[in-house]
Amino acid sequence: MNKTVLINLVYLLASVLFIFGLKGLSHPRTAVRGNLTGAAGMLLAIVVTLLHQQIVGYGVIIAGILVGGIIGAWMSFAIRMTAMPQMVALLNGFGGGASVVVAGAELHKVLVESAALTTDVAIATAASGIIGAVTFWGSLVAYAKLEELMAGKAVLFPGQQVINALLGVGALLLAVLLVMNPGAAYLYWLLVLTASVLGVLLVIPIGGADMPVVISLLNSYSGLAAAATGFVLYNNVLIIAGSLVGASGIILTRIMCKAMNRSLTHVLFGVLGPTSETATADEIYAGKVKAATPDEVALLFDTARRAVIVPGYGMAVAQAQHAVRDLTNLLESRGCEVEFAIHPVAGRMPGHMNVLLAEANIPYEKLKEMDEVNPTFEQTDVALVIGANDVVNPLARTDPHSPIAGMPILNVDYARTVVVVKRSLSPGFAGIPNPLFAADNTLMMFGDGKKALLELIAALKTA
Repeated sequence: MNKTVLINLVYLLASVLFIFGLKGLSHPRTAVRGNLTGAAGMLLAIVVTLLHQQIVGYGVIIAGILVGGIIGAWMSFAIRMTAMPQMVALLNGFGGGASVVVAGAELHKVLVESAALTTDVAIATAASGIIGAVTFWGSLVAYAKLEELMAGKAVLFPGQQVINALLGVGALLLAVLLVMNPGAAYLYWLLVLTASVLGVLLVIPIGGADMPVVISLLNSYSGLAAAATGFVLYNNVLIIAGSLVGASGIILTRIMCKAMNRSLTHVLFGVLGPTSETATADEIYAGKVKAATPDEVALLFDTARRAVIVPGYGMAVAQAQHAVRDLTNLLESRGCEVEFAIHPVAGRMPGHMNVLLAEANIPYEKLKEMDEVNPTFEQTDVALVIGANDVVNPLARTDPHSPIAGMPILNVDYARTVVVVKRSLSPGFAGIPNPLFAADNTLMMFGDGKKALLELIAALKTA
């Protein structure tokens, strides 16, 4: 059999494994198997690629694998679970940066060999440069905001959209010039510089509340950049893998936009949500907040027949998922029905809460999506909110000028009693106060999420 045909057949097998891997990741029960399937496909693709064409010595390749493997292993142990979203943003950026460098290196190689750069490769090279640079620098800004290395609020200035439009047009013009003059390598790096500035300016006007959507979109961009680089290298498996990542990222972004009532067009061009001033914390709270002790909350649960637990970022920070499991088991042993209300963007990335609760061995059947659980809040005796803020903020329904205006939320305020476990009245990612905390049917149990739940469990056992 022809060597090229054999290689492409192996690439096809790897691509099939990628597809089955993505399918497996769509459900918690098959997620581990899906992850291993995708990893097997990637290992197969890498091995065949290295055997197909040796451009540099295997010593250099092995050294790169060792260095990257050590860094990756260190990150997997050092990065806390609550920092997973910013690590995803960082890895998205690395993917985009790799596409920029690889496309530039291939362009340099062609020019050194005095070979002709075909039109299709020139177009793919320009696409790699633009998308990869936007992804790299946009991801770094997203990482900095999530890691609180820079302000999480939107950074706005006059003429921002006009400047973004001019940079976008400039990058496209440079791409056209590169296609027309493929020997002018400086045009490629000028294009990358322009796209880099655009990447920064597209993300800085987006506030922390919308950052999960941005991370999802940047993930899609990294896949598109990889697919473009696949055309530069004539590598079929890279084209397929990049296309799968790009398509799945766009689908996820669309789902998240729907969940947050955001326009996909606005996400693409760095415009998200209203930015008008809303009422201040003093105006909303104004002495209306009612604090409660674990003993007082235990009395509520002692007579409750249905409870809904709403996990949020605060639960992740406190690593309180195991305490939540113990509380659930205790309530169920007393005849109380317990379910979990999961907002699509609870935490800092999609599935954040699902992963934490699965880690605590909480049955997946108890996790209810927003559309399924919202109609049941009126029949709920106690809604326990653990560290969630923006996803339960009624201002999304009542204030058209709020940064979260129109975002579908969990209607916990419709429950008979709401108990909020939170360290303080500090705002969430959106940076706005939450009228839920001052509602007549709300009790605030201040403190660290894990400690507060353990005290509540102890109070229930002695009640």
